[in-house]
Amino acid sequence: MSKVKCAIIGSGNIGTDLMIKIMRHAKHLEMGVLVGIDPASDGLARAARLDVATSHEGIEGLRAMPEYAEVKVVFDATSAKAHQHNSEILQADGKKVIDLTPAAVGPFTIPAINGDANLGEPNVNMVTCGGQATIPMVYAVKRVTDRVIYGEIVASISSKSAGPGTRANIDEFTETTSKAIELLGGAERGKAIIILNPAEPPLIMRDTVIVLSQGGSREAIEASVREMERTVQVYVPGYRLKQAVQFEEIPHNAPVNVPGIGASHGLKTTIFLEVEGAAHYLPAYAGNLDIMTSAALVSADSWAGSFTTTAEAR
Repeated sequence: MSKVKCAIIGSGNIGTDLMIKIMRHAKHLEMGVLVGIDPASDGLARAARLDVATSHEGIEGLRAMPEYAEVKVVFDATSAKAHQHNSEILQADGKKVIDLTPAAVGPFTIPAINGDANLGEPNVNMVTCGGQATIPMVYAVKRVTDRVIYGEIVASISSKSAGPGTRANIDEFTETTSKAIELLGGAERGKAIIILNPAEPPLIMRDTVIVLSQGGSREAIEASVREMERTVQVYVPGYRLKQAVQFEEIPHNAPVNVPGIGASHGLKTTIFLEVEGAAHYLPAYAGNLDIMTSAALVSADSWAGSFTTTAEAR
């Protein structure tokens, strides 16, 4: 069965890790081109050693390459601002776009929640690394309760795993993740916080998820959380609960104030996560990159599989 050729724009940490994942694990994708803007970048040098075509002239350099005609899928691992420009060009050229920035041009996609739902869209957004790790747990609570009033996530990542693109997108990270907590997680109000931890030796990605819900039992919530852990582990083996799920009852007579909603009561669920990376390009502590690139690969590979099946049936 023929594979679908793809390109990656962005030769930094995320783009390079994604390239290696595609070459090692993709079922329906074939690595075509890695594109950057720094001719001296390690990512472009590594791609050249792996016999992958490269360009250091950005999207215009990609479009000028003979390989571009065969490319059906383009991953954008640049920045939210750059993606606005790139997406317009790529969609006009008929390419399927997988957005690994917080630009959110296309619909939010988290494999564990909405899987193949957006495969028909020309552009899909992979939310953020913190969103990929934590929003499945907000959704896990939502699906066994009557109402999720509030969802808050705190993503702590090693400073060493945060490259220039991540640092330039911190504002967009909080805005995009907060919105996705509501749209995909099902919370009426969402909040996201990211922490760049400078500790040495670098610490593995840690995430805290806090949910205030009504209806449903503690047993049902814990079972749903455990099931979601297993679902994410299918494509991110290093994803795991760090300790038992914690519960606290917020009574009617001592409510908490939820901004935009007001005094609220219910069951507070706290979930502690750890994400260890597969160390394909960066060390294992960079789980924030691993979950992002793994989610992007799963989504694009599913689309490529459906595309090749359709094409061969014609």
